[in-house]
Amino acid sequence: MGRRRLYLVLMTVCLTLFVLAWAVVSRFSVLAAVVMSAVAAVIPPVAAITANSRREP
Repeated sequence: MGRRRLYLVLMTVCLTLFVLAWAVVSRFSVLAAVVMSAVAAVIPPVAAITANSRREP
């Protein structure tokens, strides 16, 4: 998988986690929504590091 595609996938997962956490999951469990948001908050730095890595696809 290319670096750009991996970045896109990671950021899509991040956005999806944020939206699902506060639109759906928070109605059932606020703790689960907070955990999902914490996981989603870690993804953008990982995506940026991955996109800027020097390894060849």
